[in-house]
Amino acid sequence: MKWKELPRNIKVRMITSFFNRAVSSAVMPFMALFFAQEINKIWAGVFLISTVVIGFFINLVGGYISDRFPRKKVLMTTSWLNALFFLIMTISLFPVNNLISLFAVAYIGFIITSSLGRPAMHAIIIDSTTPENRKAIYALDYWLVNLSMAIGAALGGLLYLNHQKELFMMLTFTSTIIPIAYGIWLQDKFTNQLQKKHDNVFVDLINNYRVAFKDVAFVKVVAGSTFIFAAEFSLNSYIGIRLAETFKAVHIGSFEIVGVRMLSILNIENMLLVVCFTFIINRFTDRLNKKYALLIGLIIYGIGYATVTSANTWYILILFNLFATIGELIYSPIRNAEQANMIPSDKRGSYSAFSNLSFSGADLIARTSIIIGAFLLPTMMSVYIGFIVMIGTILIYTGLFAQNWKVNKVVNEKRLSPGSGK
Repeated sequence: MKWKELPRNIKVRMITSFFNRAVSSAVMPFMALFFAQEINKIWAGVFLISTVVIGFFINLVGGYISDRFPRKKVLMTTSWLNALFFLIMTISLFPVNNLISLFAVAYIGFIITSSLGRPAMHAIIIDSTTPENRKAIYALDYWLVNLSMAIGAALGGLLYLNHQKELFMMLTFTSTIIPIAYGIWLQDKFTNQLQKKHDNVFVDLINNYRVAFKDVAFVKVVAGSTFIFAAEFSLNSYIGIRLAETFKAVHIGSFEIVGVRMLSILNIENMLLVVCFTFIINRFTDRLNKKYALLIGLIIYGIGYATVTSANTWYILILFNLFATIGELIYSPIRNAEQANMIPSDKRGSYSAFSNLSFSGADLIARTSIIIGAFLLPTMMSVYIGFIVMIGTILIYTGLFAQNWKVNKVVNEKRLSPGSGK
């Protein structure tokens, strides 16, 4: 699909998220390390888990709001608040002793506002695509996201240790530009807004999600995605902290690669592989049965991250990080497109919010791994990650394809029955 053929909202979303992610990826992957260094690992784990729990519930509210109110207004409001909280975080870094309490409060504020706005953006994206072009658009979006994150990871690796203030200033600036861009170019064509059915807003919100919770196949996909994403998210939580503490420095000439820089290298490798191979692998998977392609991708992905979890040698880390990324490139566009196709057209905000729980849940598991990792050996953490990915694979596969298999089985049985005329 050519760029000029893309819907306007898709272009706006891709361009704004590209610049925002490029800067946020320079600082956000280091938040676990930042809080662990400023206070301690246990406090960092507990605090970050609490932010995930907060984001989990606020995300549900965001889905309800995005179906009840104009989505563009929801996005504008939450985007301006994001910029405000990034400004406060930046200011808190200027005193000689960081105002860690103010930073933590602003970080919680950012989690709340971003969780409120995310379902509205996801719903607008689904509104602007069709089942025919979804896989291609998700592949392109996936490519752009990873290109921006590669740039961000490079910035973070070079500047995070000595230029935190400058990075947060850049993040504040880009976050301010985004709502301005939304105001000028974003179109909200959604008119079939959800009507309030109960006087009590909490009862109305809960009833709104009953349909999604009763959709067993969709629940399986969301739960499975939670476990799958947890492996990737652990790279910037447990694995990042472990590398910072135990990775033996490698010297290339006068350049020293310590644990933090090794983490940046892994992130850069992941994202450069995505940038270089997304469309090649997407064409390859188009020729395969999507069921088998999904399974192959998830198995390779799991082997990669299970090994990276405990590996401490630079070439083993790079090799199995490559496996993890190739697996991700195979399974991700298929999972994204098939999940989007499962969502009813009149419940896109709520279903999108519900599907976003997979990110919150994965973040929760990844943050919890910081605490678990303080008591378990790295090799045991590899077993733990491998088990999590295995559960996720089973849930996603059965959620996306088991229903289709049952339908096909019934059809085939009818065709082969004596009275079918065959």
